[in-house]
Amino acid sequence: MPTASLTLPLKVLLFCCLLVSALAFLAPMLWMLSTSVKPLNETMTLPPVWIPSEIQWRNYPDAIAAMGHFWRYAGNSLFLAIMTVIGTVTSSALAAYGFSRVEWKGRDKVFVILLATMMIPFPVVMVPLYGLFKSLGWIGTFKPLWAPAFLAGAFNVFLLRQFFLTLPKDMAEAARIDGCNELQIFWHIILPLSKPALLVVAIFQFMATWNDFLGPLIYLTEQKDFTLALGLQSFQSQQGGTAWHQLMAASTLVVLPVIVLFFLTQRTFIEGIAATGSKN
Repeated sequence: MPTASLTLPLKVLLFCCLLVSALAFLAPMLWMLSTSVKPLNETMTLPPVWIPSEIQWRNYPDAIAAMGHFWRYAGNSLFLAIMTVIGTVTSSALAAYGFSRVEWKGRDKVFVILLATMMIPFPVVMVPLYGLFKSLGWIGTFKPLWAPAFLAGAFNVFLLRQFFLTLPKDMAEAARIDGCNELQIFWHIILPLSKPALLVVAIFQFMATWNDFLGPLIYLTEQKDFTLALGLQSFQSQQGGTAWHQLMAASTLVVLPVIVLFFLTQRTFIEGIAATGSKN
């Protein structure tokens, strides 16, 4: 039902429901921000204290100092995020173009098989992948965390394929008449028109890599190679008792880049999501 056709009481009710839902989703974030500037003795009090009696901004530099290698962890996370974004966007766009704009025998059947791989959870393939990477001598390096991104993921291929199907074929046909091959059409016509969808894939992959904990836990062996997600867990385990105010301060610093990135690209991100959901 369109919002414009609702009566005033229903609009107020809908607004209240959305407000309550938003607050429910924001509550953990607000608690993290609140705890990050609390004194330690107020972090676990009952009833909970949302507004600290004294705002302690020093919790942030103290948390960075306590982690020891915070900026090295941040550099490792950023390196992996950039590499996986490059690999995912490049390989997924090429695969999606092949599935959407190039006619070849068995294309739809192969695409169905590709989509079926989305049903396989990571723990099922975790051990075989570990054995493969070990035989390649990659354990203890960053390669297992970024190299697979250059092989395209089923979800990202599906997302980009749906967007490519919405693009008009007239320009591509005109380019073929002018002598352009498929790669030239892909590079000069499809990619410039697909920036919103490519940005959606890039943001999804950046968030997944930045927040990934299981992958670094399995493949990384040296503490100097830890990512921020793994560094947070290490910081918590090395404390005799959890310093919640410092842990929340460190967690805030870890989450902040993703939040800033989303707000900077919010409009294009939403446009890309909306566009990939339609098909001409």
